[in-house]
Amino acid sequence: MKKEDLLNDDFLKQFKTGEELTSFLKSIQKRGIEKMLEGELDAHLDYTKHQPSDTTNSRNGYSSKKVKTTLGETNIKVPRDREASFNPMLVPKRTNMVDGIENVIISLYAKGMSNSDIEEQIREVYDFDVSTSTISRITDKVTNDIVAWQNRPLEPVYLITWMDGIAFKVRENSKVINKTMYIAVGLRRDGKKEVLGLWLGKNESAAFWMSVLTDIKARGVQDLLITATDNLNGFTDTIKNVFPESKTQICVVHQIRNACRYVVWKDKKEFTKDMKNIYDAPTKRAAKAALDDFAQKWESKYSYAIKSWRDNWEELTAFYEFPIEIRKIIYTTNLIENLNGKIRKYTKNKLSFPTDEAVMKSTFLALREATKKWSIPIRNWGIILNQFLTIFEKRVQL
Repeated sequence: MKKEDLLNDDFLKQFKTGEELTSFLKSIQKRGIEKMLEGELDAHLDYTKHQPSDTTNSRNGYSSKKVKTTLGETNIKVPRDREASFNPMLVPKRTNMVDGIENVIISLYAKGMSNSDIEEQIREVYDFDVSTSTISRITDKVTNDIVAWQNRPLEPVYLITWMDGIAFKVRENSKVINKTMYIAVGLRRDGKKEVLGLWLGKNESAAFWMSVLTDIKARGVQDLLITATDNLNGFTDTIKNVFPESKTQICVVHQIRNACRYVVWKDKKEFTKDMKNIYDAPTKRAAKAALDDFAQKWESKYSYAIKSWRDNWEELTAFYEFPIEIRKIIYTTNLIENLNGKIRKYTKNKLSFPTDEAVMKSTFLALREATKKWSIPIRNWGIILNQFLTIFEKRVQL
């Protein structure tokens, strides 16, 4: 039957209920699975059915197996061989699920559902039981994917690299403590974004970022042209130790938050408005003049805020060295903060994680969901690439 016939309204009208349609689709799926298993056995034996062969191994009938699929449970015939060496990839021995339902379970887990919630959802939608231990076993398969992904080779150069951390509560030695998931996102030379890795450590520190950057370098990165970070103490020096030529831009939004931390409520609106004159200035010289005006008005009352601007001035104003198009994407760490927000959305149902492995698994799966649409270059990529080639010609072409 052709696909077009399946989609035809007249064809669908013959099914009076949803159950009848589901039953028909299950029969189609059953036939498809059995045909694929026959194909797998052909490849295993290296000859097709009824074809002469010189091998000692041969077909040996069928066994019956109940499997769970996205359409519910169904009984299928699994072909056997005389040597019992055939282990189909579609429905491996000692398992009763096809890939489709496992992918559903992993997708639900990635979206933040607990094992017990997934168990209930599978029961309601597909009308069969999957134990929480089975769900855990299925999602644990992701661990191998994480290891391979964490150790994959990276590009030799990234034009912009955003770095930030996200806090999680994790159980350790019978106590729940805060840990930080360190995340780095790089802009490649083809204009596409790439998450370089995930690293779990204690509270965010420049010392741990050193190990992150060292790992990135060990996996093949020779140069980070521009890094966009929060204003964590010592972060810029840490980057310089590993990538000496990298230009660091401290996130202005982080700076604004930190500067406002000790401002009383009644002053906050006016204080924030005056501060906007600094980072909205057209040139670095104009920004410095705006900072001087800002300090003259507020330094006697909020000296800490003025000091934080002055102490980080070079890194806060690095974006002025670049054209407008590049400025817009290094000005803040919004890109990675938006990514963190999506990870939070998927993991918000988990108040704490039982192990480091559990938080890594959840974050990795959430990240995979959140970055599905990262398949095209960033906006205005042609213009931005030409600007990078003009400014960093030799370094871009590493």
